[in-house]
Amino acid sequence: MPLFEIETDSHIIITWATDEDAAREVVADAYPTDQIARLTKRPRDTWVISKGALGLTSPNLNPCTVARDCLSRSAGDKVNAIRLYRMETGSDLEQARKAIESNMVMGW
Repeated sequence: MPLFEIETDSHIIITWATDEDAAREVVADAYPTDQIARLTKRPRDTWVISKGALGLTSPNLNPCTVARDCLSRSAGDKVNAIRLYRMETGSDLEQARKAIESNMVMGW
């Protein structure tokens, strides 16, 4: 089954679907108010997210472990988790936000 990348006005969705119509149905079911801006059939059946694009390239730190710990300690409260992450790592607000949000998306 092909992998599709679907960009809407609010989300980027990565999903397997039999064809473009089925991929559009995924968006309609999950986000009925979103408008599709771009729909692309990926050439391979894997998806890679660059840690560099998320600003998570420090070799001295495992941001996933720290971010997940901060999320756990804050009971999922994003703002509190960002504050905890900044205190733990010395990161600026933008780096902390990216680390926490990317881990929230991964289902910490």
